[in-house]
Amino acid sequence: MERHPPEHRGADVAERSFTVDLADHGELTIPYVEITGAVPGPIVTVIAGIHGTEYSSIATARRLIAEADPAQVRGTIRVAPVINLPAFYARTPFVVPHDGKNLNRSFPGDPAGTAAERIAAAVVTHLLSGSDFFFDLHCGDLPEALEPFAMYDDSPVADIAREMALAYGFRHVVRQARSGRTVGGSTSAQAADMGIPGITAESGECGILDPQAVDLHFRGLVNALRHIGSVTGDVEQFDAPVEHDSWLWLTTPAPGWWEAAVDTGETVAEGDLLGRVSPLIGGEAHEIRAPKAGVPLFVTSSPAVKADGLLLGLALV
Repeated sequence: MERHPPEHRGADVAERSFTVDLADHGELTIPYVEITGAVPGPIVTVIAGIHGTEYSSIATARRLIAEADPAQVRGTIRVAPVINLPAFYARTPFVVPHDGKNLNRSFPGDPAGTAAERIAAAVVTHLLSGSDFFFDLHCGDLPEALEPFAMYDDSPVADIAREMALAYGFRHVVRQARSGRTVGGSTSAQAADMGIPGITAESGECGILDPQAVDLHFRGLVNALRHIGSVTGDVEQFDAPVEHDSWLWLTTPAPGWWEAAVDTGETVAEGDLLGRVSPLIGGEAHEIRAPKAGVPLFVTSSPAVKADGLLLGLALV
């Protein structure tokens, strides 16, 4: 696919796609839209649906496509509303159903690897490469309650990414350290490694298509696009968020029945009870306590947990 710099053509909205060879699983065609303004500006990539059942974030990307006015765009905005199409159509949370791998732990990918690795490699080649800024839209998956937050990775472009996260206007912003990343192999980490300022933004929970979560996402996305000079208009100034320097993801040592004792967005002290995991029949419940002070930004809402299953993400304070 040939790409043209924004200054080489007039304002338009064009449907594009790229194809991923999934070997034994055939070919996967991933569609996206390229919105080009009439004046030069940055190349911005916005994706959603890395996890196929995160509907509020997918709806936000679709809304951007529907409402974007090329006359208000500087440069080019690429929008791919659903990357993990196999999971979207199979209604499978977290993973690519072909190989059971989390696509957002599979970057930079491998064009000769498993399905998730091949999709990741294609996203790097066709969407991330050449971008000046990057946004990955998420929300709480089917079994996840979530407090809206934005996350960026430490890197040489971290200051710019932080400004993007602040412009999104959520109450919580998380900085992820470059060494010992809690979330390795993610899109935003890959963007940081490529020198592209990028963020992961999350609004919505439990795999529900929530209009209020979509509105919050869309307001933040448009404001961040204005902040980086991709879209015309005044930048809204939000109250300063709580900024967290990294976080901990807590898992259960045993399978069983999980019941959270805290809500998302609630500040907890070191040692506070976060929840309990108990056997399905009889036995003693295992208490999960906060190893450090923090704020749970997402909590597993499903009682069913496997051994080493993820329970919550504790953003440190």
